Amino acid sequence: MTAGGEPDGRGGPHAFVTDVDRPELSDDDRHHLARSLRLRDGDPLTVADGQGRWRRCRFGAALAVDGDVVMVDAPSPALTVAFALVKGARPDLVVQKLTELGIDHIAVFAAERSVVRWDEAKVRVQCERLTRVAREAAMQCRRAWLPQLEVPADLRELVTRAGSAMADFDGGPVTAEHRVVLIGPEGGWTETERALGRDSVRLGRHVQRAETAAISAAVQLAIRRDPVVAIGTE
Repeated sequence: MTAGGEPDGRGGPHAFVTDVDRPELSDDDRHHLARSLRLRDGDPLTVADGQGRWRRCRFGAALAVDGDVVMVDAPSPALTVAFALVKGARPDLVVQKLTELGIDHIAVFAAERSVVRWDEAKVRVQCERLTRVAREAAMQCRRAWLPQLEVPADLRELVTRAGSAMADFDGGPVTAEHRVVLIGPEGGWTETERALGRDSVRLGRHVQRAETAAISAAVQLAIRRDPVVAIGTE
């Protein structure tokens, strides 16, 4: 096993497997690669286990390994974006974009002014769906590490984490000291919720929709952790 960077587009499509030492594609991933991406026997691809290990392979009835296992260090410091429940398919969009931007932990919580409420059955379904969205986005952007999802998360616990800040129009700028940014619902934070936080950040000059604010927070956190990679000039 060697140390290195994450897989890039030169290695072909990217997929996740349980074990990179004995890589096997799921039926869904194999169908996607063969039917949607038109991979043929012998075409290159990369596979990862979602825990930082990946390797090059060749597509076929059984994957043929085509390189050593590469170990990618976990991004440091770990970054978290937490957002209040929003309507419709917007949680999917947020999770997809946060994954593409390199966020390590994605949390979804219910705020006092959240219009959407998930019961236990809904939580289970949504957690499975958002996990799938994150996995597909990580395949598309070729991550070696899958993001961790917390669905649902506890707002009171989130605000106690080191480097946490609540997005608010009266806040200061995002700095390198921030590790966790919480995004409230469309109706904004209540005074009770504001009192929970130790810090607040302003994400832009104008009021943003909840999903836009979450993506904006991810961009600002990522740039401060790694300016070169975050702006795509690696």
